[in-house]
Amino acid sequence: MKVLVPVKRVIDYNVKVRVKADGSGVDLANVKMSMNPFDEIAVEQAIRLKEAGKADEIIAVSIGVKQSQETLRTALAMGADRAILVIAADDVHSDIEPLAVAKILKAIVDEEQPGLVLCGKQAIDNDMNATGQMLSALLGWSQGTFASELDIDGDNAVITREVDGGLQTIKVKMPSIITVDLRLNEPRYASLPNIMKAKRKPMDEKTAADYGVDTTNRLTIVKTVEPATRAAGVKVADVAELIAKLKDEAGVI
Repeated sequence: MKVLVPVKRVIDYNVKVRVKADGSGVDLANVKMSMNPFDEIAVEQAIRLKEAGKADEIIAVSIGVKQSQETLRTALAMGADRAILVIAADDVHSDIEPLAVAKILKAIVDEEQPGLVLCGKQAIDNDMNATGQMLSALLGWSQGTFASELDIDGDNAVITREVDGGLQTIKVKMPSIITVDLRLNEPRYASLPNIMKAKRKPMDEKTAADYGVDTTNRLTIVKTVEPATRAAGVKVADVAELIAKLKDEAGVI
């Protein structure tokens, strides 16, 4: 069974994001970029399935700018077998919208015929949480979202997913689209020998036009602002003053 893992190049989660002075977006100049953490978990899970003998090949896919090849090399160093880079933008500030990404992934799935697509549940840059669900709809495949546990049982995937009320376990027919959550696993670090081997692993380079997909954005960012600064706390003398402040100033009771 082939496993397809889409990975996205995003600002490293340890970096403090800076908003541009004109509010048109975030500043990416000299900013460290890395693989989306949820996608890293998806790559790790694919590797574990291969180590358990339940997968034969892992294909990492990235859609975006040419610099995304660095992200794919990370996936290859972790243990993916080969990679596909789809260049769909020239400007690093351009974000390909989920529907366009899903259409490109559908075309790749039609070519590669994987038995499973493992995605991160969302990207930490736009928090859309939509690509996996859209891909499932385009393919007509079953889906399991927010997976915190995953097991392959013959032609079925057994998924424990996190919901508001706790944990829900479902069984879906494969082929399937599964989006993964943080608690599924702890991704491994790529060893130096594997980083060197990754440079020799195959990476195909395509464009969105090769798959006949229009990546023109349908959404317009009106303005980007930093979150409001948190107000300093105050000490209250007694419960009566606390209740008064919650009622009159905070308006929560």
